[in-house]
Amino acid sequence: MKVDGKIAIVTGAAQGIGKAIASLLGERGADVVVSDLNFQLAQATAEDMRSKGIKCLVFQVDVSKIEECEKMAKEVVDKWGKIDILVNNAGITQDNVLLRMNQQQWDKVIEVNLKGTFNCTKAVLRYMFRQKSGRIVNIASVSGVMGNAGQANYCASKAGIIGFTKSIAREYAERGIRVNAVAPGFIMTSMTESIPSKQREVLQAQIPLKRLGTPDDVAQAVLFLASDASSYITGHVLHVNGGLYM
Repeated sequence: MKVDGKIAIVTGAAQGIGKAIASLLGERGADVVVSDLNFQLAQATAEDMRSKGIKCLVFQVDVSKIEECEKMAKEVVDKWGKIDILVNNAGITQDNVLLRMNQQQWDKVIEVNLKGTFNCTKAVLRYMFRQKSGRIVNIASVSGVMGNAGQANYCASKAGIIGFTKSIAREYAERGIRVNAVAPGFIMTSMTESIPSKQREVLQAQIPLKRLGTPDDVAQAVLFLASDASSYITGHVLHVNGGLYM
């Protein structure tokens, strides 16, 4: 699975799953745009990738703001001439049970996770449409298909991403644009590090493979969907969860 000569944008690429995705795409031949709200961390990630010979650009982008997404897409095309791959990975959590969840917690998660996916996709689609080619991979979640107590906002945003993925896949398949989603289970990132050890043990016991996933597990799935190895796959949700959801 290679992506030689491709131009890839990865949002939320400064750390965790996004960093693993950006690094793997770069190692397999792509020039990579490292996009994140945390500019300093994104710069550090890009420097690490450049030390491995990967060509990078860095953008500080709030994906909930369409004008910032459009500006990034335009500057990437001005600089590198095209956009082949978009990975919508940027996302946040603000957990609470519904009766305690305030309007701001609901709105912010939907704005970043779901609206951010819409904004970035719309920003790059105009260029992919002209090229008659493109690969979009949206990062959903096992929570978007199973639900999870205390995460009504997050689950709704990720379920929305799955529906959005299938709709856009149908709309643009004839233009050579494939749109798929990866739905990770519980992955070892900063989000899961805060889970108490006893709770983590209970969680792992529910997973048939008896371990949490790694960011690289997710990155490998994204690489597959972004490469020609998946040339006859679109509108699909690839579950990477150790068997937690079947």
